[in-house]
Amino acid sequence: MDSFQIFGVQFLLSLVVYGLLAKWYVAPALARLPLHDALIPLLVPHAFRHLGLVFLVPAVVAPTLPRAFALPTAYGDLLAGLLALLAMLALRGRLVLGIPLAWLFNVVGTLDLLYAFYQGIPLDAGLHMGSAWYIPTFIVPALYVTHFMIFAMLVKRSR
Repeated sequence: MDSFQIFGVQFLLSLVVYGLLAKWYVAPALARLPLHDALIPLLVPHAFRHLGLVFLVPAVVAPTLPRAFALPTAYGDLLAGLLALLAMLALRGRLVLGIPLAWLFNVVGTLDLLYAFYQGIPLDAGLHMGSAWYIPTFIVPALYVTHFMIFAMLVKRSR
């Protein structure tokens, strides 16, 4: 297998495993909680998206990582992480902005991941990830699953 195929297999299998864990364990546990409380654990992984700034650190990624990928990915993750943190705080405080912030975060965060994914493919960004390889192959699949779960909860339970 070449690097692109390995990347794809790792991403897909991580997505499957996270999806199964979400369906079997996480979703049933969160279904028993009020919406405000159920959303917070799903936002927690996203509150760490400031770690995406690592794409700007030359000692971690290859110096050949295209800036056209690194800059929007790093700063998009930072924005998504800050929005997740704000949504968590608002939900925990039962503020009226909690649910709207959760919506805003989820739309922005999902678009950020999709943008990075589709921009990274034609730029062959995966070949230049260096030790940050595990972000898109191990962490990003979990982020996609939690984004999906948040959308599902917001649509079904905020009526």
